[in-house]
Amino acid sequence: MKRVMTMATMAFVWCGAADAAVDASLAERINAMVCRDRLRVTHMELASEPHVAGTPGDERTIARLINLFEEAGLSTRRHDIWPLLARPVRVEVSIVSPVAKGLAVQENAAEGDVDSRTSDVGWNAYSGSGTAKGPVVYVNYGTKQDFERLATLGVSCEGKVVLARYGGNYRGYKVKFAQEAGASGVIIFTDPADGGHVSGPVYPAGGYANECHIQRGSILTMGFNGDPLTPGREATEHAVRDRVEDAPLPRIPCQPIGYGAAREILSRMKGAAAPKEWQGGLGFEYRLESDAPNEEGVRVRVAVEQERAVKRTANVIAEIRGTERPEERVIIGAHHDAWNHGASDPLCGTIAVLEAARVFGDLAMQGVRPKRTLVFAAWAAEEFGIIGSSEWVEGHERELIEGGVAYINLDMASMGPQFGASATPSMHGVILEAAGVVPQARSEGRTVLEDWLLRSAPTPGLGRRPGIGNIGGGSDHVAFIARTGVACAAFGSGGSAGQSYHSAFDTLPWYWKVVGADYESPAMIARMAAMTAAAYAFEETPATTPQAYATVGMQALANAGTAAAAAGLDASKVEPLKVAMAELAFASREARGGLAGVMAMDRAWLLPEGGLERRPWFRNAFAAPDENSGYAAWVLPLLQAAIERKDAAEWERACERTLERIRAATAAARGR
Repeated sequence: MKRVMTMATMAFVWCGAADAAVDASLAERINAMVCRDRLRVTHMELASEPHVAGTPGDERTIARLINLFEEAGLSTRRHDIWPLLARPVRVEVSIVSPVAKGLAVQENAAEGDVDSRTSDVGWNAYSGSGTAKGPVVYVNYGTKQDFERLATLGVSCEGKVVLARYGGNYRGYKVKFAQEAGASGVIIFTDPADGGHVSGPVYPAGGYANECHIQRGSILTMGFNGDPLTPGREATEHAVRDRVEDAPLPRIPCQPIGYGAAREILSRMKGAAAPKEWQGGLGFEYRLESDAPNEEGVRVRVAVEQERAVKRTANVIAEIRGTERPEERVIIGAHHDAWNHGASDPLCGTIAVLEAARVFGDLAMQGVRPKRTLVFAAWAAEEFGIIGSSEWVEGHERELIEGGVAYINLDMASMGPQFGASATPSMHGVILEAAGVVPQARSEGRTVLEDWLLRSAPTPGLGRRPGIGNIGGGSDHVAFIARTGVACAAFGSGGSAGQSYHSAFDTLPWYWKVVGADYESPAMIARMAAMTAAAYAFEETPATTPQAYATVGMQALANAGTAAAAAGLDASKVEPLKVAMAELAFASREARGGLAGVMAMDRAWLLPEGGLERRPWFRNAFAAPDENSGYAAWVLPLLQAAIERKDAAEWERACERTLERIRAATAAARGR
């Protein structure tokens, strides 16, 4: 679910000469020990079959992972969970008038790619079961703003089937907003303007989405991550569960289709033209509604039947115990479940987790062991709602709050040579330091940092600075930062010409054709993850940047003041927060207590009573996924939510609670 790591406000942090660099000989060994041939073999093994969570293929993948970690010499255990999962039973999308026509809900196999020959239909997990029939409303990307725009145009979705294109937000919010607007059903498609033939040649001739590409994916929007029936508690076999009928699950049917099928619907619509910016790439004018004033257009039928049942799956957890501070943990992870073969999502990141584990396993066997414990995780059921990692965090909250040093997420991380990252501010320096010693993929003699700088926009008066994004939602880092305040980073790389996201074409042949068979990208990501983890695990005091909290926070306060005024709220209430943030900036420049002090600052943002308003599962007052897209980051989310709702009372509470957390972070920086 990589789209998770949307870059929000860019935080530019520069580290000069680091005083806590990873030992040069260790860095050299890590770079040399990462093996591209080994990455390829692991990739072929893990992407050998479809492995949707809770299926026999998933179970075989879990067994393979256990074996791979054990072969690397790591202490390995299986962590079973029993979440509520879904599976498709029957799906149908058809045009019922003016002329009956069935529409494809399954991809055609790509020539030369046997792995794309799947019997699996496209589907959206946790869709409501039922039938929707009637006229269509085109809602663009189905964002909150898009539905608001329709209302101003006088277009009603009540009782109609909504047609939305992928992009702009997490697919679950498209369904949520449609349901709130009174729609009877939802159809989602990948428009050719958003990664199809408009971008370049389609698969198998090129890498972009062809007209039968169908993006699968969960549509949960619950206000929390993890198992729908056990919010805030681990989904063990005998856990106390909420009733399925009481869980905040979608009620209306939702079905994804390809843009070839979407063309059949859109071309038969007769209503008013859609706004210019809503036009896609199908080569004709998109319209908002089925019917014109005196002319009836298309009618469709969407029938979905899904089974929801509690099923077993498992995280795989491997570790190398620290020699001096074993209770302190540095964690690298990626999920292992996929919608089909998953060569890209997630496995091009999962193989980098395994490669980093092998490197540290080999070092340990040579007597080079970390001071702090290194943990390597392959998470279950991420695609269904970030479930496996959330359940593990819920079951280990206290020990993570006390000893979680950092978490590095590698979901779908190796998609090209161009490295990027989103992270908690305190991690910026460590990441940049690692980038300065890791070789750039496909560019001999250049480091990741040097290449990153060349791709970074100049900052007025400061020159080029590598941009590290604010970390948002959408993948397995969320529970760590939201529930325990552990510093988190999400690594990724791009630059390849194509996309196979969540489709039947996410296969090894697609990956080799589009990303490359040289495994330079996964090797770079494995080295970046290993080097960053090594700084935390081997060094007494890694080059953390707690002062970046104030840099990022001050920009967020400036934006909040402007947005509050525009929303009719009292913007003057931001001023005391700015004063407190300036005090934090001063205190954090000389943060006391080494890494322990930085960890205390990370935890200081956790709200001591409850969590975010209307989202109590989320406890971090510095960072959270936004409420309306699910992917982007909200910095100082209490303020962001109050502004979004234009609620004066909530705004006042948000300012008070945020001020308390800024002061708590300042006290932590001073060692109090």
